Amino acid sequence: METNNGIGATTEPPTAIQSSCGTLGAHLARRLVQIGVNDVFSVPGDFNLTLLDHLIAEPNLNLVGCCNELNAGYAADGYARAKGVGACVVTFTVGGLSVLNAIAGAYSESLPVICIVGGPNSNDYGTNRILHHTIGLPDFTQELQCFSAVTCAQVVVNNLEDAHEQIDTAISTALKESKPVYISISCNLPGIPYPTFDREPVPFFLPPISSNPLGLEAAVEETAKFLNKSVKPVIVAGCKLRVAKAQKAFMEFADASGYPIAIMPSAKGLVPECHPNFIGTYWGAVSTNFVGEIVESADAYIFVGPIFNDYSSVGYSLLIKKEKLITVQPNRVTIGHGPSLGWVFMADFLSALAKKLKKNTTALENYRRIFVPSGVPLKYEKDEPLRVNILFKHIQEMLSGESAVIAETGDSWFNCQKLRLPENCGYEFQMQYGSIGWSVGATLGYAQAAKDKRVIACIGDGSFQVTAQDISTMIRCGQNTIIFLINNGGYTIEVEIHDGPYNVIKNWDYTGLVNAIHNGEGKCWTCKVRTEEELVEAIETATGAKKDSLCFIEVFVHKDDTSKELLEWGSRVSAANSRPPNPQ
Repeated sequence: METNNGIGATTEPPTAIQSSCGTLGAHLARRLVQIGVNDVFSVPGDFNLTLLDHLIAEPNLNLVGCCNELNAGYAADGYARAKGVGACVVTFTVGGLSVLNAIAGAYSESLPVICIVGGPNSNDYGTNRILHHTIGLPDFTQELQCFSAVTCAQVVVNNLEDAHEQIDTAISTALKESKPVYISISCNLPGIPYPTFDREPVPFFLPPISSNPLGLEAAVEETAKFLNKSVKPVIVAGCKLRVAKAQKAFMEFADASGYPIAIMPSAKGLVPECHPNFIGTYWGAVSTNFVGEIVESADAYIFVGPIFNDYSSVGYSLLIKKEKLITVQPNRVTIGHGPSLGWVFMADFLSALAKKLKKNTTALENYRRIFVPSGVPLKYEKDEPLRVNILFKHIQEMLSGESAVIAETGDSWFNCQKLRLPENCGYEFQMQYGSIGWSVGATLGYAQAAKDKRVIACIGDGSFQVTAQDISTMIRCGQNTIIFLINNGGYTIEVEIHDGPYNVIKNWDYTGLVNAIHNGEGKCWTCKVRTEEELVEAIETATGAKKDSLCFIEVFVHKDDTSKELLEWGSRVSAANSRPPNPQ
């Protein structure tokens, strides 16, 4: 049998494998397939090579070799967003500490990523030996200590007797907690047959979790009483809708209530924007038109799954009053200054609350009464330099239910936030962690998981310089993503928070770089655009003749051409960052 090794070649399964079904390596591979992982992002190293042999041997698992561990982790993050769970495999310490930043980002965004590390030979544990890839101490726990802060479970598999239980427990915990886990496997164990691995694993099962019935009843009664006496209540969705798996229940509640539906910026893509009650993004002073006014003037607001941090609160400047606020978290409901009830799960709560609400469309009618559509960009003169607002006008026209948008940290946050997503159009960005460069790996992983969608990635030049290499892997995997590289000569988001010479970067010939990476192998098309006419032509080519290729469009814009929202947001975040110390 031939198996694709994910590196562009087709080879026979490695002869090093001693048993097709009785080994730790084969068990781990089958478990990954069972939970929905069909692609694993990896970087080889001497401690994980035997394990990689076993992953390759699993016919339903594709090994995707990445250019570095950071991008492998970002790819697993992007894959988890599309598939519900992702996985990466790296080598001990030098690989583990390189992927650590990506795993921390997945933790911050509540994504179940299985981070697998090929560890030292089992005989080396408990000895006084110093190994390569370590910091030169006979203590192998440095990597484990680092991962303990950014994963919800950590296991070190250095004996076969406990390996089955350790692996299953770690994977179960990742799915239950919706957080990354760390699994280290000694390099000499994956291929050794062992009795606990002799049979096909029992199908993976997680018991359903249900709310405390009395707590649920009390939370629903209190919330319904609070909302039903309100005059103009509104709903605001937050990013924890995903981790709570409560999107269907949320829409049930929204339909029953008649309230206007706003989203926090990090919840974009989790709520259908084609819904008649959808009004836009609530982001304080940088909300979409008229949304901030409707939310902040409401006499009751129910925030479902929010994260209130300095970025989402625009430097702590939201005009939200606690006495009017109901907060629904994945397992807790807090009502104003009143009760806070735990072990009440979001989906259960929203479905039950939907049955108790009086329909109230007052705030929605107020929104429609005051709403004025956004202005259109000024008409262009022929050959005038391209403006960012024109770029995003054309990106808006590209969107459909067969597309997905990946927005990099930076001004793309704000420009993409204003895109109106058609039904079933995907949308992802990393707001809580905000790691520049995340989108390159995440685009690779998302596109590998969501093969039914064409991904449109919007990436700034500064971010792209951090993680550019894995354009190579996108081409090797035959992906047809469209990447808009926005070349404005620096870290624009940092400029608007606090400017300095460190925000100016060395300009690259970005299309030249991608052409060099392409090197005539695979399908890739690049283009530079400086005017609207060139942009239109490039989009026509990318969506027409080159629709099966990776399309990389370098867009030149002025360094000071930013969204008005970034200017406002940057000023407020700067003010929050520069607050003087409180007197001691």
